[in-house]
Amino acid sequence: MIKMICLILGGGAGSRLHPLTEKRSKPAVPIGGKYRLIDIPISNCIHSGVKRMFVLTQYNSASLNAHIKNSYNFDIFTRGFVDILAAEQTPGNKDWFQGTADAVRQSRKHYERQDFDLLLILSGDQLYQMDFEAMAQHHIEKNADITIACLPVDERDATGFGIMKVDSDSYIPRFIEKPDTDELPNWVSEVSPTNKKQGKNYLASMGIYIFNRKALNDLFDEHPDSTDFGKEIIPAAIESGRKVVAYQYEGYWTDIGTIRSFFEANIELTDHIPAFNLFDSTHPIYTRGRMLPPAKFYGGTQLNRALIAEGSIIHARLIDGSIVGIRSRLGENTVIKDSIVMGNDYYQTLEQIAAEENSIPMGVGHYCHIEHAILDKDCRIGNNVVIKGGDHLPDTETAEYSIRDGVIVVKKGAVIEEGTRIM
Repeated sequence: MIKMICLILGGGAGSRLHPLTEKRSKPAVPIGGKYRLIDIPISNCIHSGVKRMFVLTQYNSASLNAHIKNSYNFDIFTRGFVDILAAEQTPGNKDWFQGTADAVRQSRKHYERQDFDLLLILSGDQLYQMDFEAMAQHHIEKNADITIACLPVDERDATGFGIMKVDSDSYIPRFIEKPDTDELPNWVSEVSPTNKKQGKNYLASMGIYIFNRKALNDLFDEHPDSTDFGKEIIPAAIESGRKVVAYQYEGYWTDIGTIRSFFEANIELTDHIPAFNLFDSTHPIYTRGRMLPPAKFYGGTQLNRALIAEGSIIHARLIDGSIVGIRSRLGENTVIKDSIVMGNDYYQTLEQIAAEENSIPMGVGHYCHIEHAILDKDCRIGNNVVIKGGDHLPDTETAEYSIRDGVIVVKKGAVIEEGTRIM
């Protein structure tokens, strides 16, 4: 049996995902209509037999903490858990987490109480399906101190990743963080013929690591001021002669780092055969179990490439290439196209709606057109509203919405008055 525990990094301020991270951490951002980003690494761990997990949190962590508490409860016979390790000030340390390595170092006093040989370190804001047990077996077979999961990328993407030079035995003699374009010819590695044909000649770090327990502790002791794995700890381990190994992964993987990448990853879930498969019965994505009724439709709604979450009440005329999240309410003759409606955290009762006679109820009103947009949770969109994003729109910031890379993001709980045009 492989004795391995997992640390999932909750991320920093997530400024590139603003405004979705204005009131929540990155791993708590909803995805796919009913999930949150943190559900992805946790589900991968469970399917890989890794059932002892710590989630390291620091920024806007209240909703993430609540989601984990309400979602992941193992029975007493498995010894499994998903525990929160929040950044904390102590008499010996007054600083918050300064980087990925610093977050793990500051958490040592908590996870070191566990019985383990290997430590799996994951990010909380990536979308992928991966077998960590196979990665751990590779780590053991290579007698590695550190194993880094990597995937082939092309020249355009290589400058945004940590790039490694990998020899024929999977060992990594060199590692560089975000190389310049003119440096790339020196960083070509052996990849499959298919990837080579696509120009994917570089192996990029996925930010997924397995460390031997002793190797990690020794590196922390030798480099007490290092705060980041990719920029400092990994290069130092290679330089000191430790066995650092690559584990090539060729499945679907995307880093949810920007509004555009978040938007595209969600919309791709509506494809006929999406690259990320939500309908895999052998590897389901786990999340909080809600006792919600089925989605309900009125008035002949036309659906095409649509994911509709439970608890929704739909009067819309057309939903095309879009995701509609839990408890959504969409009014009559409304069109939702190439958009993400995250839904609501609770239902308004008919009495509450009647009592708020002059206010806009939660959801999207009648005769609206929503296209190339994200509506965060608990929005109130009045009747006859047009929200239509596109690349022609400049980045914009208002109290009620933001525009990033042409995607209009209506903020959580925002009110958009009747007849508004954002286009």
